[in-house]
Amino acid sequence: MASLTPISQSHSLLKKPNLTIPPPPSLSSSFIPKDFPYSKAQSFKFSRMATRIVSSTTAEKPRKRYPGEAKGFVEEMRFVAMKLHTREQAKEGEKEVKEPEERSVRKWEPSVDGYLKFLVDSKLVYDTLEWIIDKAAFPSYAELRNNGLERSEKLAKDLQWFKEQGYAIPEPSSPGVSYAEYLKELSEKDPQAFICHFYNIYFAHSAGGRMIGKKVAQKILDNKELEFYKWDGDLSQLLQNVRAGLEMRRTIVWKKLRNHSSILGRSFD
Repeated sequence: MASLTPISQSHSLLKKPNLTIPPPPSLSSSFIPKDFPYSKAQSFKFSRMATRIVSSTTAEKPRKRYPGEAKGFVEEMRFVAMKLHTREQAKEGEKEVKEPEERSVRKWEPSVDGYLKFLVDSKLVYDTLEWIIDKAAFPSYAELRNNGLERSEKLAKDLQWFKEQGYAIPEPSSPGVSYAEYLKELSEKDPQAFICHFYNIYFAHSAGGRMIGKKVAQKILDNKELEFYKWDGDLSQLLQNVRAGLEMRRTIVWKKLRNHSSILGRSFD
């Protein structure tokens, strides 16, 4: 740092009094006027002042940011999500593969029956999410209504198409029902945690979900693109709009927490 330069010079002057006094450092003008008389005593005073400034700056370290926080709440969630992915699942994945079931399937052969079970469970989950947002137990949920990412209506059309092709539509599975109930409970007890599920479900489907849908269509649907993988409007813009809404919500919650902490006489930072 520039403020350390006069410190070393002043120490040299104290040890070697016959040494010619050097001119003020080139960056000193930001601290000392150009017409300020420069002497040994003043240099030493300045060096002590600089030392105090450096010490003070070192003591008041800024709050450590979480990875991705500087780019926003959504980036934070994406960073955490990558910790739950292996490198085989995502190029940014960080989770180590320890169990056989965590490894990628080398040979994947989907079936219509299995795919239908997935679509039925997905519809139950999206029905639940849209019901929660519409009910809006918390006012902030209402801001996520009609965001363009809704999938329930699209899935209903797809299931109707399968039915017209002669396939029997199964009932939702036990895991699907359990997860839907969990989302309802979470949305009422822990809105922050619920928003993380909301983000992960919608955003994951717009990325990896689309890739899965394309591969399934190639293998068992004669390349038919289901409505589940179509959006009305530009998907990138829809996602950006939801990101902006989540960031705004995070800012509001953060301010409320800061205000609450200041009332309690605590530092939230």
